[in-house]
Amino acid sequence: MRIFLAADPHGSQQTWEKMCRAPKVFKADVAMMCGDLTGKAITPIIQEKEGQWYAQPAGKKKTFKKQNDLDKFVKFTQDEGYYPKILTPEELAKLRETKGAITQLFDDLMVERMQLWMDMANERIPEEVMVVVNPGNDDAYSIDKVIEDDPRVIYPLKKVVDVRGHPMISLEWVNSTPWDTHRECSEEEMLEKLEAEFARLETDDYSNVLCNFHDPPHNSGLDTAPTLDEDFKVKKSGAMEVLGPVGSKSVRAVIEKYEPLLGMHGHIHESVGYRQIGKTLCVNPGSEYREGILKGFIINIEDGKVNAGRVEL
Repeated sequence: MRIFLAADPHGSQQTWEKMCRAPKVFKADVAMMCGDLTGKAITPIIQEKEGQWYAQPAGKKKTFKKQNDLDKFVKFTQDEGYYPKILTPEELAKLRETKGAITQLFDDLMVERMQLWMDMANERIPEEVMVVVNPGNDDAYSIDKVIEDDPRVIYPLKKVVDVRGHPMISLEWVNSTPWDTHRECSEEEMLEKLEAEFARLETDDYSNVLCNFHDPPHNSGLDTAPTLDEDFKVKKSGAMEVLGPVGSKSVRAVIEKYEPLLGMHGHIHESVGYRQIGKTLCVNPGSEYREGILKGFIINIEDGKVNAGRVEL
């Protein structure tokens, strides 16, 4: 069995387009995109008058007087993971004045793109490929139903999924972060959630089990990120950023306890790599979604043995 694993696209349209090509390119039996599917912000595009628009990405005003230029900007914005929305000045003013309207629009745009992605997966990924998609800690709960309702794409949370004869359990939650995202909790709660997933398995032999846990194990080399001070600023030693482990101690604990065959992780974009923890191979494909790069791991499993290699599209 060959798995193509990727994570953390954060709304990038170009990255998802590559995801839909990857199974054919790499001859994968299973395609997985796990965690942090949605983008981080709306990009308003204001239509000042017929045939003239402007936007202010990063606070710098850009004016468009040709439809072709506007279309290019919309595509660029989508590829970066943002949600462009064309509005009149009056519509923008109403959004700002109406309580909860901006949040609702953001939610609607995330759901709309998630539906587009599901449709693309159905149309472009070969029928014989098993497709697994799940949210991560950054994702609002509104997108879950879009994945759950898809007739083909597998939503793996809160169940055991048979992946070509290998039972797989999943958890999208992470340990506490400074950003108070949708699905994060204390290490104590993490451990309870993880143990509940292992309890779903109808076996005492975990040597064949696949673990799709968004949070990487603590101090594994798959969870190294810049550390923050009490003001949420990156700590520095001279000109160098101070790096440290930020993954979950609970994830590490259950991997050491149960020794599954494979741990598939994400969350920490800059910590690409693989590590052996006891009998378990753990991988983190990382993410460069803003650049439109799809990072992934090709994972081959045969006769109870697993090996993995990094790839990019």
